[in-house]
Formats: sequence, C-alpha cells, structure tokens
Amino acid sequence: MDLKITELTTIKEMLIEIDTIRFLYPNLSAEKYENYLSEMIPHNYTQIAVFENDVCLGITGCWSATKLWTGKYLEIDNFVVHPEHRSKGIGKMLTEYIEQKALDLDCSSIVLDAYTENFAAHRFYYNQGYGPRGFHFVKILDEKKLTH
Repeated sequence: MDLKITELTTIKEMLIEIDTIRFLYPNLSAEKYENYLSEMIPHNYTQIAVFENDVCLGITGCWSATKLWTGKYLEIDNFVVHPEHRSKGIGKMLTEYIEQKALDLDCSSIVLDAYTENFAAHRFYYNQGYGPRGFHFVKILDEKKLTH
C-alpha cells in the first residue's frame, strides 16, 4: 500500500472528502457540512487525511485550543477510517501524525470524545495510549439539530 498523509485546511479540500465523513454521519448534507466547516475553520480546525492513489481511506479533524486545566491542547474530532480499510494501520497513522502535530504546537495533551457505546473506538484509543480522564456530560436541547 502506497499511503500518503495530507493536511486539509480549506473548505473546498474538506468538502471533496465528504463521502468519508459520511461513514460517521450518513445523513450529513453538503450544505450543512460546508456551513459547519465555515464556523469551525476560524477556530483552528483542520483535517488530516490518508490517501491511497487519491482515494481517502481515513480522515480526522483536529483543532488546538487552551483550557485552564490543561493549557494548550489538541482535540481529535470526527475520526473515521473507511470500513473496508480498517485494521490496516490507517488509524495508527492518523494518531501518530496528530501526536507529532500536538508536539509541534507545544500542546500539553491530546483529547477526544468517543461515544460510550463505541467499544471498538475505546479499544483503539486505549491501544494508542489514550485513557479516560472524566465524563463529557451532554444536555441535548434540540435533537433535530444534531448530525448524529
């Protein structure tokens, strides 16, 4: 496999890979995706994608920010590997890239959310050295506005 990892920084580049994002959010419209990206990109949001011959096999979003308890950190968001290409090291490529990016940005840590019922993701992240540090509490105000 001849894999290439690329950082996507523009809405145009990200929109091209919407089919990969749709493995997470099957009903995400291009319009909604573009609107969300236009709000996210000004807040340091980028995407990292793994390609084989211009075909996206995996993608993750990430952004850096600062909190009082951690200082500067990098957050992984919307991490997905094409179902036909899982268990081939693509996820590991993405997390290794993210880790180097976090080091380059002088971050103290990397954070992420994984749904409580997503045991495959839990196992993957544990294997990459991540562990739970607390609970992410959510109060849904309008179910219809959610993508997932």
